[in-house]
Amino acid sequence: MKATMMNTLGLTRSRIAQRHALITPDSHEMVTLPDWAGAGLVHLVTPQTGAGFSLFLARAQDALCVSQCGAMHERFVLVRDGQVGIDTQCGRKTLHKDDYAFLPAGYAHTLSADAGAELLVLERPYVPKADTPAPAAHFAAIGAVPSAPLKGDARLQVQKLLPEGPEWDMEINTMTFEPGASLPYVETHFMEHGLVMLDGGGIYRLEDDWYPVTAGDTIWMGAYCPQWFGAIGRENARYLIYKNWNRDPLPRA
Repeated sequence: MKATMMNTLGLTRSRIAQRHALITPDSHEMVTLPDWAGAGLVHLVTPQTGAGFSLFLARAQDALCVSQCGAMHERFVLVRDGQVGIDTQCGRKTLHKDDYAFLPAGYAHTLSADAGAELLVLERPYVPKADTPAPAAHFAAIGAVPSAPLKGDARLQVQKLLPEGPEWDMEINTMTFEPGASLPYVETHFMEHGLVMLDGGGIYRLEDDWYPVTAGDTIWMGAYCPQWFGAIGRENARYLIYKNWNRDPLPRA
């Protein structure tokens, strides 16, 4: 989570547009907030951009102890470094690097970590489905999740980090591109995305703009933002990507 300062004063790769944003480490600003006492936070995507979720980095500066985020909000946590404990009514789970947890709305829990631990956190309002129970808490490790080719292209592998079913209102996946691999077409749809580059890099098209991206960069893509990615370089490109999912775009009473 270290910011990379650009050599030339007044320059940044970050760009903010009406339906997309690229947030790069050279413009990260760390803050502290009462609900995350003991942590420094870098907010990457928030409702102020137009998003329906909040995505941020948290670095434990002292002993960290954080409670659930609200009765109507669900939380996804990915450990980027160090060790994180999650205490619930079912006991304690200890997460290490690349372990993750989904904590449903209203699920009582406490996050704790020693100084130096780093987390990537996504929080959003849960969108319930009538006559369907809410999803259960889910704990796993990225390395234990099987991958599958996207649309038959073995050079582009997808890991689905969350279970599937009508109770789930979002997806969080990783996508891994071999050098030269790309999305098969420009996507345009009603879902929005939050994306964090984990490894490698390439070129991302967002609307009519083309951006070089690399590990540490974050992207927000609003609804109907045309989007496409191609991997460039000598190593695989991999990113974590969120989207709202499994709910009709027309809210039902």
